[in-house]
Amino acid sequence: MTTTFQELDGLTGLGARITRGDEAALAEAYERLAPAIRGYVRGTVPQGSVDDVIQLVFLEVWRCRERFDPARSLEAWVLAIARRRAIDVLRRESRHSGRAVPYTAAAGSWDNTASVGTAQDVRAALARLPEVQREAIALACFGRLTQREIADRLHVPLGTVKARTARGLRRLGELL
Repeated sequence: MTTTFQELDGLTGLGARITRGDEAALAEAYERLAPAIRGYVRGTVPQGSVDDVIQLVFLEVWRCRERFDPARSLEAWVLAIARRRAIDVLRRESRHSGRAVPYTAAAGSWDNTASVGTAQDVRAALARLPEVQREAIALACFGRLTQREIADRLHVPLGTVKARTARGLRRLGELL
């Protein structure tokens, strides 16, 4: 029997409970995932907007809970939502301040509305990757984890994480 990422992460069943409308599961997800989201958005949005982004993320998790596939990683799904909400905050602030949205290492490129089509292409390409490759890339890009942290979280050797990431990125390049 293989162990899934969610089982290793302690999030097994939490996503399914959220999709069924279990408010206690949402509170538990907040408790477990808010620190990761805070770490992610802290380097992306102004300090005063971090708590707002976290609030928006969990509001969207609750409102869109029926879209979540419990067979997938809850953490990756929530971090993807966090990325989108952080980008929204940056866009809103750039409109109000009159300056361009800055380059962010997390996004890996200049963020502008022209990149929306590219983001959709990347999402579609990611969906075509094998689960283990997609998981390693999602944890690195969206979770901002190092390869060592990914290896520890997935309970696999560091070399396995490096191989999965390299193969996944190579395949993404082919698909894009």
